[in-house]
Amino acid sequence: MSLLFAVTSGYAQDNKSAATAAVGKSEMKAEEPAPRPTPTFEVLSKESAVCVSCHMKENPALYQQWGESKHYGANVGCYECHKAEPGDADAVRHKDFLISTIVSPKDCSTCHAREVEEFDKSHHATGGLIIGSLDNFLAEVVEGSIHGNMAIRGESAAAVQGCWQCHGSPVKVLPDGKLDPATWPNSGIGRLNPDGTKGACVACHQRHSFSQEQARRPEACGKCHLGPDHPQKEIYEESKHGIAFYGNVDKMNLNSSKWIPGEDYSAAPTCATCHMSATKDLPITHDIGDRISWTLRPAISAKIDEKAKKMGKDVKSWIDRRKDMKSVCTSCHQVSWVENWYEQFDSVVHTYNDKFAKPGSTLMKMLLDAGLRTKTAFDEKIEWTWFYLWHHEGRRVRHGAAMQAPDYVQWHGFFEVAERFYMELIPEARELLEEGKKHGKTAEVEEIEKFIAEVLDRPEHMWFVGKTAPGKKAHAEMRKQFMKEFNAKEGYGDKK
Repeated sequence: MSLLFAVTSGYAQDNKSAATAAVGKSEMKAEEPAPRPTPTFEVLSKESAVCVSCHMKENPALYQQWGESKHYGANVGCYECHKAEPGDADAVRHKDFLISTIVSPKDCSTCHAREVEEFDKSHHATGGLIIGSLDNFLAEVVEGSIHGNMAIRGESAAAVQGCWQCHGSPVKVLPDGKLDPATWPNSGIGRLNPDGTKGACVACHQRHSFSQEQARRPEACGKCHLGPDHPQKEIYEESKHGIAFYGNVDKMNLNSSKWIPGEDYSAAPTCATCHMSATKDLPITHDIGDRISWTLRPAISAKIDEKAKKMGKDVKSWIDRRKDMKSVCTSCHQVSWVENWYEQFDSVVHTYNDKFAKPGSTLMKMLLDAGLRTKTAFDEKIEWTWFYLWHHEGRRVRHGAAMQAPDYVQWHGFFEVAERFYMELIPEARELLEEGKKHGKTAEVEEIEKFIAEVLDRPEHMWFVGKTAPGKKAHAEMRKQFMKEFNAKEGYGDKK
């Protein structure tokens, strides 16, 4: 009642007329005192008050979300966010005002300059730059089409409703000033906006409530970070962190303004805790990768700053990033626990890289250079095999280790990587070599056969060719002796 009334209070001559406007056609009881105007709307801009007076009727859910937001409490209305300037690419005349449907990071920076600056440096901000990537080729060509009714105004429906809704895409403005349906609606994190900015704050801060609590919950990240190739949400739910969160949501104090682990809550971390939120030592950051030391996305993992440094860029080092993440961890864990865990995590990444990813990547390149596979992506089975190995199973291994989900490290990860490598990639490569021999590529075939033989003769692979790795027998005997002594000590071997 008070919120509905408050919207019209700027135009009311007295409390009675304002209350009547708020309740519409319903009559107020004679003994019921007229509600008092709220201080908020005494300073709400005239433009926003006009907007709200219509949207409260036409879009009541949108209006209610805004009414429960901190924007409402800060006198920030529709016009403050949606106002446009003459010459803006997506400016439209709506009623008596010039507005833009899209609220871009530039608009948000009017009040949230630091947050926008941090976000603009993040990998999230580059999410829309996937046009021409292998993933986008899948959606545009392999899965979909840019022709006929399979397309949305010349864009693949598979890309528009798939990849672009997470990654974002360029938003195009049609000649009549309307937004191109092939590119809008779109709340992808790296959306390329008509005003030249990158990103969509609403990807995480759901409009129009922009709730801190909602943005801090793992579900906020789950729109994009789930599925076979990057199942962070499922990994989190499997982990002890996720189990603790869902069992103690009522203890998380998610609406706290500062929300510092160990002070405002101690039950569990969420995605935001580790990657964004303040600690007793760190400020809030909207650069989601600011505390990440490995990049786990590409076929071969590298330290997060490696590529930038090769390009001569001055960026925050992976050592400093890890130091910051450890600071988050020690809000709940002892230093020794954190150090030991990082040693385990690094070993998983090195195992994936050195045992499978590097040999696999080299093999695929050698086959291409030798003309034993085509340059067209996904037109041969071995290309699908390799894509599954690194893009799906290989990522699951690494993300599972990073977020402490053992089932994703093992059965959804290393097990499937190994099966794909030994049972598919190597045999399919050998089939291509046989075809190469038939076409006179003797030298190229011999070089690749030599490489495969060298890989399979490495200690980590030689089991596959019937050999025993050096030190394996001694290692097995040592473990057997340990278990024997442990069982004897604990009495597990005594059946009396």
